[in-house]
Amino acid sequence: MPKLRFPVWRTSYSSQHNKLAMKLIFTLIISGVFSIMLNLHTSNADVRKAAVSGQFYPDNPEKLRLTIKTFLENAYKPLISDDEIEPVAIIAPHAGYVYSGQIAADAFAQVIGKDFETVIIIAPNHTTAPFNGISVYSHGAFETPLGKIAIDEEFAGKLMASDHRFVFKADSHINEHAVEVQVPFVQVLFPSARIVPVVVGSPDPGLCKAFGKAIFEASSGKKTLTVISSDLSHYPPYSDARKIDLQTLDAILTMNTENFLNSIARSESKHIRGLGTCACGEGPILAAFELASLSGCKAHLVSYANSGDTFIGDQNRVVGYGAVLFAKSLKDIWIKPLVAGPPDNDVATELSETDQSLLLNLARTTISDTLTVGAMPLARGFSNAAYRRQGAFVTLKKHGELRGCIGHMAENLPLVQVVGKMAMAAAFRDPRFRPVRHEELKDIEIEISVLTPFKKVSGYDDIVVGRDGVLLQKQGASAVFLPQVAPEQGWDRDEMLSHLCMKAGLDADCWKQKAEFMTFQAKIFSEK
Repeated sequence: MPKLRFPVWRTSYSSQHNKLAMKLIFTLIISGVFSIMLNLHTSNADVRKAAVSGQFYPDNPEKLRLTIKTFLENAYKPLISDDEIEPVAIIAPHAGYVYSGQIAADAFAQVIGKDFETVIIIAPNHTTAPFNGISVYSHGAFETPLGKIAIDEEFAGKLMASDHRFVFKADSHINEHAVEVQVPFVQVLFPSARIVPVVVGSPDPGLCKAFGKAIFEASSGKKTLTVISSDLSHYPPYSDARKIDLQTLDAILTMNTENFLNSIARSESKHIRGLGTCACGEGPILAAFELASLSGCKAHLVSYANSGDTFIGDQNRVVGYGAVLFAKSLKDIWIKPLVAGPPDNDVATELSETDQSLLLNLARTTISDTLTVGAMPLARGFSNAAYRRQGAFVTLKKHGELRGCIGHMAENLPLVQVVGKMAMAAAFRDPRFRPVRHEELKDIEIEISVLTPFKKVSGYDDIVVGRDGVLLQKQGASAVFLPQVAPEQGWDRDEMLSHLCMKAGLDADCWKQKAEFMTFQAKIFSEK
């Protein structure tokens, strides 16, 4: 099992993280034992087989467990001691783990160390026609690559007996991913718990309020957690999604149905390009309001990101994700939300040493996590300077020798995105080298070169070796060297330009006539 590690931007939480990490290790150890017990217990029961493993999350059990463990290690864990809160519900997103897994882990991290007998998972209806009711999975077990987890049939029965609209509608569960993606988190963190999977047929406020009340009443004398499975906005551009989602989350924190529905209506009335919904789990969220209100809870925003904050997401068409905690507290608590993207009211203009350290850590973690779990970290905790649209190169060196170098020169992406994307490219897509292997990482040094804007110069006489990076263009071919390349190789200007021509696939003296040059400078920092 890899050593537990924490991103450098959370070192101020180290003592709390160590405490939570030990709980996580203990949970991971015993979860395998309980999985075996549950397999035996439910072997002859009706089992709902995994429908989206291998698509939304890994289908290999070892990789799946490691993926969840990695997300939980990197999760945002505010300084709240165990005896200060009594969690009742969380909101966690349900997209593919590569997009929303970290935000889901942020939500589940708020309840690490708690002991729940039953976890109710409430999801919207994605796979069948809308129906006027709520479908409660009432018997048997759910199965994921981590094994079977039994249904709390007694609890499900209480819910169904409380209202004729609460029924078991089998077809609504067969392919519903919004329940299924939450189950592995439950299996890892609460291996002895049973679950009650629920699909809300339509977001009718009265229906959902009644269901929230039913959960509250059925939970009397029982340790339960309710997981509200919901993403936020679907498919506006990045900046629009960020505004809409934070407004929706503000409304959720009021736990007021009218505020929430009015916020959604206002956003939808603006006819924002691509916006299909503000919260796909509208019905489950409405049920949470009633449950939380009856339980004496307050709502706390834990974290937010959208798919455009990942290194594989398209910022022109994103989905939003939020982690929310509903909890009773012995005293007033406040969680400072961890929001991906540029921070508000941050006037940083230059990359600080902290930003540089975070970018290097981000590059290494991106490569490591891609190799081990197939997922990537979220870029969080940076100043505004790291979100300026700049080009950058990521260079890998092994024992001082080049092991990969890929860059993005266009100024069309935030720097944090460029570093993450180029780290993956340098490690796995540099055509000059074989892909990096995990066992090599300990011997690889990472260097980042943040580029200034390119400037066209009249000729090669304007190029200063050691100061300037150079882009050469001729006859439709091009090649680029970073400012540090020539000094590292001991080249003078003519030698550098000859090598640049050869890199472009041209004759070594191509630079002497009709070649075009652009120069740039770079801020260079490395792990060395």
